[in-house]
Amino acid sequence: MAVLKFRVYVEEDSGVYRDIVIQTAQLFQDLHACILQSYGFDNKHQATFYRSNEHWQRGRQISLEKYDRPYRVEPLLMADTVIGTEIKDTNQHFIYEYDFDKNWIFLLELIGINKDADPRKEYPYISRTEGVGPQQYGNKSLLPDQFIDIEEKYDLDKNADGFESEGGDDADQDDSDNQDESDDQQFTDDL
Repeated sequence: MAVLKFRVYVEEDSGVYRDIVIQTAQLFQDLHACILQSYGFDNKHQATFYRSNEHWQRGRQISLEKYDRPYRVEPLLMADTVIGTEIKDTNQHFIYEYDFDKNWIFLLELIGINKDADPRKEYPYISRTEGVGPQQYGNKSLLPDQFIDIEEKYDLDKNADGFESEGGDDADQDDSDNQDESDDQQFTDDL
C-alpha cells in the first residue's frame, strides 16, 4: 500500500511545520486527528479540508461534518473520504481550517510518495517537527517547557535576572576571591 508524506505548515510561518506520513487508504479523519496531535490542539472544534493547488486556492471541501453554512457544492465527509481518492497531482496541496471562530489555517503540501508502507510503523505518524507551534488558546512561550525547568533550577533569586552592573558586585566578589587565595597561601606558608 502506498504512503504519502505531507508537510503541514502554520499559515503565517513556513518555518513552523510538521511532516505527517499516512497511507493512501486512510481517511481524512485520520489526517485531521494527526494534525491536531502534532500541534498539540484539542479535538473540540469544527474542521474542514479544501483540495487546493500551488496558488493555495480553495477547491473541493472535505468537512468533519456538514455545518450550518452555505455550500456551493455539498462537502465530502472526512469519515467517508479516502485520502488517495483526492490526490490529483504529485504536488497536491490542501488547506486545513480548524476552529472556525479562531480560524486556524494550516497549509498541506504533498512532499513524498512511497510505494510500500513499513509494516513496523503505525500510520499516520509524525515524522518531523520543526519550530515551536502556536498555542491553541492564548500565547505560547518561545522556549519549550524543558528550558523553563532548567531556568527555574538555576535561579538563585526569584527577583534576579542574572545581570550585574559593570563594576558592581562582581568587582567586590573578585576582591573577595583574591583575599581568599591570599589567605590560603598564608595558611600553607605557615605550615
